[in-house]
Amino acid sequence: MKTHIRQKFIVGNWKMHTTAFEAEQLARGIIDGLVVADHVTVILCPPFPYLALVGDMLKGSQVALGAQNMYPQAEGAFTGEVSPTMLLDLSCGYVILGHSEGRHKLGESDEFINQKVVCTLAAGLDVILCVGETLEQRKSKQTEAVLDRQLSTGLAGVPSEALSRLSIAYEPVWAIGNDEHHATPQQAHDVHLLIRRKLSQVYGETRAQKMTVQYGGSVEPENAAAFLGQPGIDGVLIGGRQPESR
Repeated sequence: MKTHIRQKFIVGNWKMHTTAFEAEQLARGIIDGLVVADHVTVILCPPFPYLALVGDMLKGSQVALGAQNMYPQAEGAFTGEVSPTMLLDLSCGYVILGHSEGRHKLGESDEFINQKVVCTLAAGLDVILCVGETLEQRKSKQTEAVLDRQLSTGLAGVPSEALSRLSIAYEPVWAIGNDEHHATPQQAHDVHLLIRRKLSQVYGETRAQKMTVQYGGSVEPENAAAFLGQPGIDGVLIGGRQPESR
């Protein structure tokens, strides 16, 4: 059986961090210090106010530009929101959708996230769809059921031909920014198997094996290699902010 070499994704989600100066310094450091292999895609997702600044810096480099969110309309009276048209105008190629902070702090439903996924793909942007369970759900052995629901609803109406522009990011909510609970590489690997099995049920084994499934639960320089070394983990979504003393 021929093994498919999936694209590795390294995604920097800057969340609500950086000033304009810090964003410029961080982007410059990444551009200057990065050597990217052909099968690795590196994406920076700065806050909305700095997309143009960082995007200009990334032109001609090996690093792609992504956004942290998007509203599922091309335009309209949606105060404070950002449309796919605006992101395309800024040369964004990727959008993070379904992030745990949007789900659990802002109340985004699976159905609303699905609207975003469908709209984003239709606009020509690539999607990074986040899924993951809370600590309570994990303790009550609901991990598989939660992921099944998030994937089934989040991918509803997404045709198989669009899968090449969609990746999944598993981010266990219980391990994000939590000093008491950390997912081990083996735990992440086991859940990635569940995710790929669900994708196989929906789209077939061949297509599922080609999809990138990355990990996003408190990835740090010290543990990134351990996660990336697990078979089936095709990259990392990094959203932590290192202490100033490092």
